[in-house]
Amino acid sequence: MSETIRLTTSQALVRFLAGQYSERDGAEQRLIPGVWGIFGHGNVAGLGQALLQAARTGEADLPYYLARNEQGMVHIASAFAKMRDRLQTFACTASTGPGSTNMVTGAALATTNRLPVLLLPSDMFATRYPDPVLQQLEDTRGGDVTVNDAFRPVSKYFDRITRPEQLIPAALAAMRVLTDPVETGAVTLCLPQDVQAEAYDWPVDFFRRRVWRVGRPVPEAPAVARAAALLRGARSPLVVAGGGVVYSGASQALREFAAATGIPVADTHAGKGAVPWDHPCAVGGLGSTGTSAANALAAEADVVLGIGTRYSDFTTASHTVFGNPRVRFVNLNVARLDAAKHSAEMVLADARLGIEALAAELGEWRVDEAHRSRARLLADEWRRTADECFTRGHGPLPAQTEILGALRDLADDRDVVINAAGSMPGDLQMLWRARDPKAYHVEYAYSCMGYEVAAGLGAKLADPGREVFVLVGDGSYLMMAQELVTMVSEGIKVIVVLVQNHGFASIGSLSESLGSQRFGTSYRYRNPETGLLDGGVLPVDLAANAASLGAAVLRATTVAEFRSAVEQARANTTTTVVHVDVDLFGPNPPGTGWWDVPVSEVSELDSTRKAYENYTASKSAQRHYL
Repeated sequence: MSETIRLTTSQALVRFLAGQYSERDGAEQRLIPGVWGIFGHGNVAGLGQALLQAARTGEADLPYYLARNEQGMVHIASAFAKMRDRLQTFACTASTGPGSTNMVTGAALATTNRLPVLLLPSDMFATRYPDPVLQQLEDTRGGDVTVNDAFRPVSKYFDRITRPEQLIPAALAAMRVLTDPVETGAVTLCLPQDVQAEAYDWPVDFFRRRVWRVGRPVPEAPAVARAAALLRGARSPLVVAGGGVVYSGASQALREFAAATGIPVADTHAGKGAVPWDHPCAVGGLGSTGTSAANALAAEADVVLGIGTRYSDFTTASHTVFGNPRVRFVNLNVARLDAAKHSAEMVLADARLGIEALAAELGEWRVDEAHRSRARLLADEWRRTADECFTRGHGPLPAQTEILGALRDLADDRDVVINAAGSMPGDLQMLWRARDPKAYHVEYAYSCMGYEVAAGLGAKLADPGREVFVLVGDGSYLMMAQELVTMVSEGIKVIVVLVQNHGFASIGSLSESLGSQRFGTSYRYRNPETGLLDGGVLPVDLAANAASLGAAVLRATTVAEFRSAVEQARANTTTTVVHVDVDLFGPNPPGTGWWDVPVSEVSELDSTRKAYENYTASKSAQRHYL
C-alpha cells in the first residue's frame, strides 16, 4: 500500500502546485510560481489557510500575492504568461460569489489570447447542508448549477471538485492543458468551500516533482515540400508573422529566413517585434490598422505564408486585405484550427522547426529583385509617413501620435510597451518600432479595457530587468486602475502613461464614420438643452486619483513636458504615472484598411444613410479565400 499523508484538499493543492515544472529545450522552470488572490468566505479558511501554513512551515514554496481586483489578477497572470512564452503562469483564487465571477472576463481574455492561467474560484457547499448560502444563485433547473458555471464557455478545461479525491485527476488534467500550446487558455477548478477544508489521506506520490515537457512538433517532409513548391512559384509572396513566432522563440529563425529568401514580412499585433522594424524585409503591421506598405503588398500577394497567426478580422481587414483573386495560403501553425484557415496548404509544426525546414527545402531560392525592391520602397514611404505623424506639431494639445513618437525616442529596444484598447492599438500597430519580440505587448485578441495597468504588473514580474511602459487612455484607466496599489505595496516599478482626452477616441471616430455622430463617446455633463451627454468637460482629475493610490505623478500638456516627465519617471525607483493631455480628435495615422462593422440599413439620419453607402461599397471587396 502506498504511503499517504492526511491533508485538507486545499493543503494538498498547494503542495501539488509547488511541485509542477515546465520544460522546453532543456530549460526547466516553475509552472506555477505563485498564487494571486483576494480572500473571502469560501477560501479564507481553505486555500488561505493552506497558503499561510505553507509559508509558515516551509512545506511548500508557493508565494501569495494580494490583488485589488479579481479580474485584474487574471490579467496579471495572462501578461506574465505572455512574457514567459506560456511556459509559466500564476494561479488565481477568489471567494464564493462575485469574487469568483469577477474573474470571468479575465478567463475569456486568457482563452481568446491562448494564454495559460489557472483559476481556482471558490464554490457553494458540496454537501448543500446550509443551502442557500450567502451569494448563492438558486437555479430552478438544477441544484448543481452555480454562478461558476459561467466559466465553462470561456475555459479550455473546467472541473468542479465535489470530493477531495477528485482533485488528483483534475489537477493532472489542468497541468496538461496549461502546458499544451494548442489547447491552452483558462483552466478552471471550482472548489466548494466545504471541500476546500475537508481532510483526506493523499498518496505521497501525488506531490512528487513533475516536469511537463513542452515539445516542438516536427513538420512532415511532404507538407514542407508542398509549401516550398507554392513559394517557389510565387511572384509576390508575403509572410504574416503572428504570435506563434514569438511563443516558439522563432524570431531569429524568421529573420534569417526573410533575409535568405527576400520575402517581405508583415506582422500582427502578437507578432510585432519578431522581425525588427528596420529589417530589410519588414513592412509593418497588416490589416485594418496596418501600414500602407503591408496592405499594398497583401493586396498583390499571390502566396501568403502565415506563421503562427490565427488570422483575426483585424489581420485580414475583415477578409478584404488579400486582394489577389488567385491568392493561395500556406499556414505554418502548431494548431490545426489555424493551419486550415483560408483553405491553406497546412504545415502542422512548431514555428521554429517549420521555418528551418522551409528554409532548407527552399535552398538558394529567392524572390525576384523587383518584388524585394518594391517592398523596400513601400516600407520607406511608410516610415516617412510615420515620422510625420510623430512630429506633426499639432496644437494646442498634442496629437496622440506625437506622444507615441516622443516615447519611442526615449525608450530602449528592450523596454516593454503595453496597451489593449481604444485608439492606441491602431496607432501602435501602424507606428511603433519594435526590435525585440517582447517589447510590444498589445492585447488585441479580446481588446479588453482595463487590461493595461494590471498587465504592466504581470510583465514586470516576468522580466524585472525591463522597463515597462503602460499606455492607457482615460477610459481604460477608469475601468481598472486598482493594481497601482498592488505595485506600490510590492515595491514594483512600472511607468504608466495616462493619456487624457476626456472621451473614447477610437469608438468616437468609429461612431462618426458609421454615421452615429460620436454619440455617447465623450466624458461630458448632461446638456439640459439637448438631453445628451454633450455638455461641458467633467472636472475629473485622474492624476490626483493616481496619486491617491500611492503612485508618483507627473503632469504634461506639451510634447516637451512629456519628454521631461518620461525622463524623470525612468530615473524614479517607484511606480510613476505620467499624465498627459492630448487632442480627442487626433489626427490619427492615415489608414488603408477596412473593418466590418455593420451600419444601419435604414435610417432617418443623413449621416447614417451616407455611412451605409460607404459600407456597402467597402463590403463588395469582402470574400472567402477558397
